[in-house]
Amino acid sequence: MSSKLKNLSQVEGTKVPSAKKMKFAVVYAEWNSEVTNALRDGAVKSLLKHGADKKNISVHAVPGSFELTMGAQYMAEHTKADAIICLGCVIQGETRHFDFICDAVANGVTQLNIKYNKPFIFGVLTTDNQKQAVDRAGGKHGNKGDEAAVTAIKMLHLKEILKSN
Repeated sequence: MSSKLKNLSQVEGTKVPSAKKMKFAVVYAEWNSEVTNALRDGAVKSLLKHGADKKNISVHAVPGSFELTMGAQYMAEHTKADAIICLGCVIQGETRHFDFICDAVANGVTQLNIKYNKPFIFGVLTTDNQKQAVDRAGGKHGNKGDEAAVTAIKMLHLKEILKSN
């Protein structure tokens, strides 16, 4: 989605609908907190910018990106969220751990979408290094948290459109 020439926070496609009546849960990883706190803050700021009521946004942390799937499931089961935004950061290291975590989280979030029939948004950075992560968490490439929030709003709007047909 991003490149050297693209800012993640620039919304493409249709106008972002109002989030006024929508309820959100944001679950974010504490690991790589410099990055994940910026993602969290970007997502919340974007939800508010698009009309979400602060009382309709629940925010909770989990230890790391691997725990995002279970944290998101807890959010689905214990909040009234219409959409759950999952935010984390996995940076490539010298071992295959990166591959296992990225695959597990992506598959876990996908399964939650299907299980609960509601949007679970994958806002996990999977970067080669810390600089790339910072660039995508409020740096020169925008903020993936903003993108995740807009995605949640658009998916809920799509669901409403289809329900009314």
